[in-house]
Amino acid sequence: MNWTKTIPAGGKWSGVISKGKQVRFTALEEGANLSLLLYNPNDTSERYNMPDTLKAQHTSHLTTGHVLMSDNGRVMASIVDDTLGWHDSISGYTTRELTDDKYGKTTYQKLRNEWYRSGQENFLVELVRNGLGKRDFVPNVNLFSKVFCDEAGDMNYVLGHCPKGATVTLRTEMDLLVLLSNTPNPLDPRTTYPSVPVTIEVVEADEVTEDDVCLNFRPENRRAFENTWEYETLMK
Repeated sequence: MNWTKTIPAGGKWSGVISKGKQVRFTALEEGANLSLLLYNPNDTSERYNMPDTLKAQHTSHLTTGHVLMSDNGRVMASIVDDTLGWHDSISGYTTRELTDDKYGKTTYQKLRNEWYRSGQENFLVELVRNGLGKRDFVPNVNLFSKVFCDEAGDMNYVLGHCPKGATVTLRTEMDLLVLLSNTPNPLDPRTTYPSVPVTIEVVEADEVTEDDVCLNFRPENRRAFENTWEYETLMK
């Protein structure tokens, strides 16, 4: 299969992508931020777990070799290719209040599709469309953004981290309900609402082999893969 979609600035999308797919995200301009949430469509109580993902891999950011783990200790997706080397896992998504304060108050009634959307609102719409709601919010991943903590413990957003044409590719290790919001990183200091479309391309992925970089990144990764394989075997 080969499926492509472009999410415009402020746009959102959700859908089920089956296991064994390669999902490539491409920033069509510099300064992109694409917020991502993952759920198990066969049991939506299982979803991406930020604390387990980070502590198991001894990291605070995500790049090639890292996996996105669920709250059941399973690998949901693996990062198999990345041109940036850093994706934000800790700063969350924008809210209505933050968006109004930073970019100016806008409404759909006045501007229609040109109004400034927030990550929180976009995610909530897609959650409801998939039978979920506010109680199902969890910490998200912000693809294309770099945020680090300095020695004082302050979080810092890195301007200029994402050039035009930057890509990151995920491999789905189980069926996934994917939610996407093309809205700004909440720590982005720019006061002009970003206008950066992002393209998604889904193709068939190669089988996981014994020398796979994500499988072997840490012992905890292998155990999480084994948990996923066991689950998939029993679900057949």
